[in-house]
Amino acid sequence: MIVKRESPTTENAVSPVIGVMLMLVVVIIIAAVVSGFAGSLVSGEKKAPQMSAETTIANTGYYYGSYFSIVVTGVSEPIPSRDLKLVTSWTARDGTTNTTSVLPLVGNYQYGTMTSKSIAPWGNGPGITSYGMFETKTPEQLFGNFTITSGTSIHASPMGLWDPAAVAAHGGYGPDTPTYQYVDGTQFLPLSGETDGMQAVLGIDWNKLREGDIVNVKLIHVPSGKIILDQNVAVRGG
Repeated sequence: MIVKRESPTTENAVSPVIGVMLMLVVVIIIAAVVSGFAGSLVSGEKKAPQMSAETTIANTGYYYGSYFSIVVTGVSEPIPSRDLKLVTSWTARDGTTNTTSVLPLVGNYQYGTMTSKSIAPWGNGPGITSYGMFETKTPEQLFGNFTITSGTSIHASPMGLWDPAAVAAHGGYGPDTPTYQYVDGTQFLPLSGETDGMQAVLGIDWNKLREGDIVNVKLIHVPSGKIILDQNVAVRGG
């Protein structure tokens, strides 16, 4: 009797191979989707502009010659100051420490008959066509309203009105001799709570800074979260 043998079927072997191939295809598709999603997130990030500048801080002991200044020497593109946050931090030699954050269009100083707080630092130079005297600046100059380009100056100074006959009565920083102190007067009352632009940018006790003390100055591009200026500035004296 002849026994007829059936040839082994390959169906059972083919099924696992197809299954593995299908799993690989699914994994590749998922990886492609995840990669595309991640790529869209990266491409959607706000790019930070580039900026170079020279920063100067001077404390002469009274209002004349004391100032805070950032002079912009170059930008990759015009930068609206409304997109920036200014942060200053320092430790004076007497141990006093301070960190001040300045936000665009948030009032930070007030004095005399001003009905609302104004905003320091102020913009000067290219692109800014309207200027105010002393600390009464035009809206165009206020931090948050001007656009920064090459040559723009970002500036703040202490209060001390020009009046040789009665400057002491007006009050302010000094106000007429290098005392490194604020005094109350008839028009400016810092000891009673009024503030000036220098206090707004460097903190209420900025007058404790002396020549050689180091102030860290940062400008942060808020939309991207990137620091576009980070400088350690030695304070100048009188």
